Amino acid sequence: MSAAGGMLCHLEQAIHRKVRTASGGLAMQSEKQASERADALKSELRQTWEKAAPGWAKWEHVFSAGLSTATETLIDMAGIRPGMRVLDLACGAGSQTIEAAKRVGPDGGVVASDISATMLDRVRKNAAAAGLQNVETLECAAEELDETLPPFDAAICRLGLMLFPSPGTALRAMQRVLKPGARFAALVFTTPANNPFMAQTMAILLCCAGKSPPKPGQPGIFALGGNGILENLMQDSGLVHVQAKPVTAWLSLPNASHALEMMQEAFGAYRAVVAELSDAEKSRAWAAVYECLKQFEGVEGFKTQFEFIVGSGSKRS
Repeated sequence: MSAAGGMLCHLEQAIHRKVRTASGGLAMQSEKQASERADALKSELRQTWEKAAPGWAKWEHVFSAGLSTATETLIDMAGIRPGMRVLDLACGAGSQTIEAAKRVGPDGGVVASDISATMLDRVRKNAAAAGLQNVETLECAAEELDETLPPFDAAICRLGLMLFPSPGTALRAMQRVLKPGARFAALVFTTPANNPFMAQTMAILLCCAGKSPPKPGQPGIFALGGNGILENLMQDSGLVHVQAKPVTAWLSLPNASHALEMMQEAFGAYRAVVAELSDAEKSRAWAAVYECLKQFEGVEGFKTQFEFIVGSGSKRS
């Protein structure tokens, strides 16, 4: 090789090294930014549910009363039986945790996991009040589950999966702590059209706050309720023998004022939409919601139906 050729070769190698270094730097910067965004979102979610926790603790028994059949279907489709060790993701105040703990009995146990310490405190109190000694709590985001945990025989998630920043990441993390063949089941809302109480009121709050509904793939009340979305998510995460079943539930209250109070105090995702508004703007937004809620009043008080889907799948053996 000539001297000129050698110089060109060295020059090309230097350029390639700089390009690789620059690309690597951009990739590291991009990963850092993504990590920072994820941490910020988790912090925001934690604050949202910490603020809503006292209200949810107050109202959960009312909201959950009409979900008894749906919760039973969730537990059934997770294959939960006496003696099992069960994980409850995004447990909230834990009414479904209690039901799972009763199902597994004294020879089994349930670990209730949530990002809100206040929610978990309520779970412990509810378990004690029910006379249960087989319930533990774990303050943890679903995608951060420690794979060194003793493995679980089954897992459930009631009305939480659709609000996770990355449901697929959470499902893969969850599978790392499941035994081979263990089953997971999740309960989510279906579509806005079939859940007018939830959809119409959320639409009003979004409009008042000048915000757009979540885009496809973003966390939201109805993010996983479309035809086949939940099943595809489960299959893409690696779960097998996936199946789905629609279920319905009812919410009954004395009147629309009680429904408004419950929504204002307990529904973290709804509170978050108007959190940045002024007090006057919040008052106008909630007043508009109240006018909407009055349509569900009748001679028997306030009553509305929910439509859910329960999806379940097994970890590969």
